[in-house]
Amino acid sequence: MALIVKSNIKKVVKELDKENAVSSVAEEVGMALERRVEELLAKAIKRAKENKRRTLQARDL
Repeated sequence: MALIVKSNIKKVVKELDKENAVSSVAEEVGMALERRVEELLAKAIKRAKENKRRTLQARDL
């Protein structure tokens, strides 16, 4: 499943890096971000279930 749009990673890095210290982004960054987001969502789903809710909410993150 592709949650992270890889073409946007470099744009966001450029926006956040005001000093232009980072000139490129490795391919593995996209894969690592994808895994982290999936882990975060899995924990949020678990929390929503524990609270007997069917709606995932920001507070679950």
